[in-house]
Amino acid sequence: MPSLTKSLHFSSSALITSVSVCVLGFAISTDWAKIERPCAMEGSTLFNGSAAITLGLFDGILIRLSCPSFGASAGFEVIPTLREKGTTPLVLHILVVCLLALCLLFSAGSILISLYNIFSNPYETYMGPVGVYTCSSISACASLVILIIFVVNVSVTNIADDLITVIIPDIQIELGDKSMQMGVGYYLVIPYLVLTVFAIVLVYMYQHVAYTHRREQERPTEDAPKEIMMY
Repeated sequence: MPSLTKSLHFSSSALITSVSVCVLGFAISTDWAKIERPCAMEGSTLFNGSAAITLGLFDGILIRLSCPSFGASAGFEVIPTLREKGTTPLVLHILVVCLLALCLLFSAGSILISLYNIFSNPYETYMGPVGVYTCSSISACASLVILIIFVVNVSVTNIADDLITVIIPDIQIELGDKSMQMGVGYYLVIPYLVLTVFAIVLVYMYQHVAYTHRREQERPTEDAPKEIMMY
């Protein structure tokens, strides 16, 4: 049976990772960004309207104010709408979704390995601390890449233009400079990343304690005089 120290560290790691999965699950279900573009009728220089897109991972909503109609709104599915353009924003958005799925998969793997170590003593293989390090590290790195890719997609690419022109294809409008605000879903990836790293630290702390204890047990033999060692 594993020691009480090992059980506490691995159970804490499993609990922290479970919390991080819940956080990421909620992040996936909520809004990730809001992009607003001033707009005017084609040929006009008076930007007296706006088109605001609230963007989630799978669904979104476009609200138009005098662009050209008053108070018009339309819901849409993000990936099918972007697919009609078939450009870089679609590829980056699908990459974000895939990386999120990867995070959930490897977090689940980390939880299972941690639970296994609570009740068993596997060797230093993928079923021991190495497995937790590997799964949690992949999840942490993937979440960091998600933060970078998503903000690049909404700030650098023309994702807002693609969505607007597909949703209102029959209306010719001029679009001004965009402004954006990241949503709750995007910011929740940060605590997920922090919790995942903390789960790694907990297992590392156990290994450090175990190594120190093992060295202390070996030290009397190492420090014994050579005459005693001969007998």
